[in-house]
Amino acid sequence: MGNWVVNYWFSVLFLATWLGLNVFLFVHAFLSYEKADKYFYTREILGSALAWARASARCLNFNSMLILLPVCRNLLSFLRGTCSFCRRSLGKQLDHNLAFHKLVAYMICLHTAIHIIAHLFNFEHYSRSRQATDGSLASILSTLSQQEKDEDSWLNPIRSPDVTVEYVTFTSIAGVTGVIITIALVLMVTSATEFIRRSYFEVFWYTHHIFIVYVIGLGIHGIGGIVRGQTEESLNESHPHRCAEFFKQWNDHDSHCKHPRFEGLPAESWKWILAPGILYIFERILRFYRSKQKVVITKVVMHPSKVLELQMSKRGFSMEVGQYIFVNCPSISYLEWHPFTLTSAPEEDFFSIHIRAVGDWTENLIRAFEQQHSPIPRIEVDGPFGTVSEDVFQYEVAVLVGAGIGVTPFASILKSIWYKFRHADHNLKTQTAGHAALNFDKATDILTGLKQKTSFGRPMWDNEFSTLVNAHPKSVVGVFLCGPQTLAASLSKCCHQYSSLDPRKVQFYFNKENF
Repeated sequence: MGNWVVNYWFSVLFLATWLGLNVFLFVHAFLSYEKADKYFYTREILGSALAWARASARCLNFNSMLILLPVCRNLLSFLRGTCSFCRRSLGKQLDHNLAFHKLVAYMICLHTAIHIIAHLFNFEHYSRSRQATDGSLASILSTLSQQEKDEDSWLNPIRSPDVTVEYVTFTSIAGVTGVIITIALVLMVTSATEFIRRSYFEVFWYTHHIFIVYVIGLGIHGIGGIVRGQTEESLNESHPHRCAEFFKQWNDHDSHCKHPRFEGLPAESWKWILAPGILYIFERILRFYRSKQKVVITKVVMHPSKVLELQMSKRGFSMEVGQYIFVNCPSISYLEWHPFTLTSAPEEDFFSIHIRAVGDWTENLIRAFEQQHSPIPRIEVDGPFGTVSEDVFQYEVAVLVGAGIGVTPFASILKSIWYKFRHADHNLKTQTAGHAALNFDKATDILTGLKQKTSFGRPMWDNEFSTLVNAHPKSVVGVFLCGPQTLAASLSKCCHQYSSLDPRKVQFYFNKENF
């Protein structure tokens, strides 16, 4: 079986496990609230909407626990670096961190919708039961606190027929935090669409940090305890299976059944998000500490097509090929950090990035460095962080595909190959080293500095892959892309199509840069 098939099924297994856990948690919670005696009287008022609301809340907590982990970049870099024995299996899953982050966000949106709809029905049932005068069990349960003169015995949060659903919503902890959480989620999701991210990155950047409001709101959402269940003591004293049908005699002194007593459900959300929240805080502290270390700009080069090259040095900075850093320029924005792939090689005594003007922030940065009579702007750097391109030297043959400024990850790789060739590095698996170093011409590439022949334009991929199969019939070929999704789909399809079912023959691994 081809290696790409193994990775494919590894991804399928991972997603199936995640989906399976969502289904299990939903069904388990649903049946618990639908069948448990503790919520017998609560169901008399709310019906199955109670179970739908609580089951969706359980899945919301689970996915809110996961949502921050894929963006803990230091954690991912650590896992990528320490798990060398499973680099092509676990490593492939780490490369899909942002895709998984989006899937988790979609699942949160789905269960948020279910949760809100279920609670709309719940509030309608609460209101209807409180206003009912038919003497039904639901109406009696809704007036218990008045009958018992005991503030702890209530089941219906709408304590008076004159109280509206809107009033309860905006005067209760659960209601207010629920509204805030929903607004925050809508803003984060809508601003994260591809159009907004590419055209108005600042809007995406600032709005996405509302996640802090979301996490805090979620942590305190259940403190109010609006949804209530019968206490254990009351269950032993007046079990609903024994006493529910005699609810009209609850006031009688000689009745063996007393008024049931209720308690609010304890808040659970904070238990789910506490550990990943602490992990993320440590992540941010580490990133803040590293970002405050002094960066010295050693060289500034303006290339054609408004491409700015910055060569920098920083104490203790250590990189691998294909990695990226986050860059901040306080004179432009104190809060905005943008990712850029490193274009220098690990063998060089500096690290560099190439910045193309593609938005307000990059245009302002380039403009600041173009002003010759002004001091050089201060730059803060966080990173480096690992990417899929780190694995390029694990392959015998590597195919590097870059579109536009997407060629930058491969500048570092090509430079490093050249250095390794010059120093006769015998640990270099890649067979292409001699080709990269020996096919010189007079032109020097502005990114790599190599005098190598470079083919530009859109190749015929079927021809390219057929040539690779014929030239390297028993090799493991890594195909690396930094470019648009449409190109990724074509290359991924070709990797699958041209990989042999026989693992002893040519195998193509597709790897796409994600930031």
